[in-house]
Amino acid sequence: MLSEEFELTAVPGRGSAPAEQFYVDGGPETVGIIASVSRPFCAACDRLRLTADGQFRNCLFAQDETDVRSVLRDPSLGESQVRAGIAATLAKVTSAKLPGHGINDPSFIQPTRPMSAIGG
Repeated sequence: MLSEEFELTAVPGRGSAPAEQFYVDGGPETVGIIASVSRPFCAACDRLRLTADGQFRNCLFAQDETDVRSVLRDPSLGESQVRAGIAATLAKVTSAKLPGHGINDPSFIQPTRPMSAIGG
């Protein structure tokens, strides 16, 4: 719909960004479009989310969350143990990252906590 009113030219080098950027009428202004369903970017996504209540989520559409707050608040752990615990939690969350969100799959189930409920 935007291209009916404006000349849109793709900005090269999207990388892992969720938005695909376009120059508007030759720039310098740009507009970004996040088309996660019609043009998924999951294969290049390198994002993790930290929720407002201390949970890591490796995708906005993930069903699972991993608690990191308990590691930070454990009084029995020293600083190096907390750092190691955070690193281990990040490794666990990252290794469980799926190659896609599966929205178009008939078995897809919407997460119980949407983006607005996790502080996104």
